[in-house]
Amino acid sequence: MESHFVASADAAVSLVPVTTESLPEILAARPERWRNWAGQRDFKGRAGTLLRVPSSEGQTEGVLVGYDATQPIWMLAQAAQRLEGGTYRLDDGLLDAEARLVAAVGWGLGCYRYERYRKAERELPRLVWPEGVDAGRVEAMVAAHGLVRDLINTPPRDLMPEDLAGAAAEIAAEFGAGIETVDQSSAIADGYPCIHAVGVASVHPPRVIELSWGGAGQPHVVLVGKGVCFDSGGLNLKPGNGMRLMKKDMGGAAIALGLGRLIMELGLPVRLTVLLGAVENAVGSRSFRPGDVLTARNGKTVEIDNTDAEGRLLLADLLVRAGEIDPDLVIDFATLTGAARVAVGTEISAFFSTDPGLARGLDGPAQAWDDPVWGLPLHEGYRHMLKSDVADTVNSSSGGFAGAITAALFLKEFAPDGVPWLHFDLMAWNSRNRPGRPKGGEAMALRAVFGLLESRFASGQGAPPP
Repeated sequence: MESHFVASADAAVSLVPVTTESLPEILAARPERWRNWAGQRDFKGRAGTLLRVPSSEGQTEGVLVGYDATQPIWMLAQAAQRLEGGTYRLDDGLLDAEARLVAAVGWGLGCYRYERYRKAERELPRLVWPEGVDAGRVEAMVAAHGLVRDLINTPPRDLMPEDLAGAAAEIAAEFGAGIETVDQSSAIADGYPCIHAVGVASVHPPRVIELSWGGAGQPHVVLVGKGVCFDSGGLNLKPGNGMRLMKKDMGGAAIALGLGRLIMELGLPVRLTVLLGAVENAVGSRSFRPGDVLTARNGKTVEIDNTDAEGRLLLADLLVRAGEIDPDLVIDFATLTGAARVAVGTEISAFFSTDPGLARGLDGPAQAWDDPVWGLPLHEGYRHMLKSDVADTVNSSSGGFAGAITAALFLKEFAPDGVPWLHFDLMAWNSRNRPGRPKGGEAMALRAVFGLLESRFASGQGAPPP
């Protein structure tokens, strides 16, 4: 991964962070031409604005960067996106250590481009490392986001189950992790029957990927990811406009893998397992059908109400597997329901939890990193919506209400008893361009969850950013 940071530079343009409140004081300490220039251009220091200030020779002497003091992560992101190539230096004296760290992460996120299929549009700027910032920590955060974004943005033609398995194998090799991929049809059918049913119609056979890292004596964190590399809806075929973004239906697997990468690179003291189910939900003579009854890995039977509710079938088998390996915490990520988008929109990650402490623990890091999450209730009163006349449960309620909740209740039937569990139902996609968050694949909830894990398991570290 190309770095957009440099250790030092003889000549670097100063980036001066300002708010509408601090602008007058900051300008008062600068040469008069700075005040004149800002006044002529009616620059107010509002968040998301910047002003290049010329020197007496006509070159850029400094850049005033307006930002929201409550969200410093995006301060330099907008500068990275808008400034021309060259080297820049943050005016360190105006920010505390935490703000400098998150601002540096924002710079890295703002420099992200997905250019696999086209030439680079322009040279990107570089930032001199701010004083006191842990460069390795920043690069690890940026690399994890870049991995997730690249995977989600890749067209399905070039990211089928075998390709997702290959990406996981590369990460495992990089960090010395163990990896086992189940790819034989008979082994999938026997061990992961729901995953087999969803993926068997595709010419790209399903995969179950299990990455393991860390010492046996450490707390065991299991990350589970939905990896539907393309979702046609199966025999309950999606309309064309509903299929357009379905390359992102493996976003949960991408986020789980990216979070796993971050945990390994920063050496979080845990035992880590990443479980990914990779399939294409295709249409063919071997497609599973509405009315079919599947038997999940734990022996529970599932009547198929809708073949477009396939992600929860993958997760069912994977959650059962998670319970077999003695976890201390299980977290799954999935682009699961449109109902969650109706509830919280596309820019907030909905989540469910069996542990109130986990839910509360997300608040601090979610705010510190501006990675919004929102808890929805596991309301057992809706369990009747999943009742089947012929099986233990149905995979989707037909009532049209509480779709995210009933999906979570379905998954709860397969999650390990007595183990704290977090389930994320998220978009994994930016539908608009914002500083540091370009339109396209996004690592939603990654920063918040890593902060939760760090505060929970890293000795001596509190709520991030530490």
